[in-house]
Amino acid sequence: MKNANSDLKIDGIDKEILRNLMDNARKPILEIARKIGISGAAIHQRLRKLEASGLISGSKFIINPKILGYKTMAFVGVYLDKAVSNPLAVKQLKDIPEVIECHYTTGNWSIFIKILCRDNEHLMHVLNKNIQAIEGVSRTETFISLDQQIDRQIQL
Repeated sequence: MKNANSDLKIDGIDKEILRNLMDNARKPILEIARKIGISGAAIHQRLRKLEASGLISGSKFIINPKILGYKTMAFVGVYLDKAVSNPLAVKQLKDIPEVIECHYTTGNWSIFIKILCRDNEHLMHVLNKNIQAIEGVSRTETFISLDQQIDRQIQL
């Protein structure tokens, strides 16, 4: 498989290493090495190559927001009065901790965001007091997620 943006080529061994780590980023390298049949040093070398290429970047822990009391997930389409308002709006959205994703989009909205709130009352507060108060935001359209049915990365 060749990456369109570089000369990076990943082979079956790279894919197997990545699949193992995507499944569990804490899986010991030596366990993966034994499973694949190559040395731990070879895996480290391949991972360094993949990191240097930009294909992978670090690892992270996934926090379950429901355990912390954040039970309402919503997607919000943000309408801006003009396109030049985008950089300022995004800067202010970054200051709202409940905003966990922000996308510049085509279509009806200028910006599409994903937010996590404790409940509907908290969501209403974030929308009314934080998001709709941003200069340049003319209105919003909100979709509450009832259940996340698919959560995955791209397959290798």
